[in-house]
Amino acid sequence: MKRKHKKYSKPKRPFDKARIEEEAQIVKEFGLKNKKEIWKADARINAMREKAKRMINADEKAKKKFFELLQKIGLKVESLADVLSLDKKDYLNRRLQTIVFKKKFAPTIKTSRQMIVHKKVLVDGRAVNIPSYIVPVELEDKITIKMSKKKIETAAPVPKTEAEEKPAEAEVEKPADEKKEEVMAEEPKEEVKQKEEVKEEKNE
Repeated sequence: MKRKHKKYSKPKRPFDKARIEEEAQIVKEFGLKNKKEIWKADARINAMREKAKRMINADEKAKKKFFELLQKIGLKVESLADVLSLDKKDYLNRRLQTIVFKKKFAPTIKTSRQMIVHKKVLVDGRAVNIPSYIVPVELEDKITIKMSKKKIETAAPVPKTEAEEKPAEAEVEKPADEKKEEVMAEEPKEEVKQKEEVKEEKNE
């Protein structure tokens, strides 16, 4: 069984007032759960810086490949100096929680976190419930919000019935010749009735 190592290290000066105030501001700005998320982002940036320092004597091909990896996650770097000047806020800006808020899918940064945790946010059609997920640049435009069933039902158009689709058939007036034929057909019936009434009167 592999031993799990911490992905961050705690500050060496735990009661540094300036650092505590700065971290409190970052927690508020990015809607973080706790300060551990800041320390994790700081650790990731420090790892990038250390790698950049080791690559000072590396060839241009290796450097270009390193820059491309960072550019894929949205970090704007073109040189080793750019990598060394990266800040933890640059990394926190690439979190799913921050991007959902910046795209105005959520009214507040905290609401953005809640939506992600409740699997309301889709990345390339898949639900992601990790607020600290680092969004690649190619998937940034594929972030969508999962609609509830009620909203889908109200948004869907109601299918029309056959009776509604077919226009009401207008009553066609019969031509005058057909009307005369109907009248002529009705007249003999009346004459027959009159003859029968006369016969009954004679019998009486």
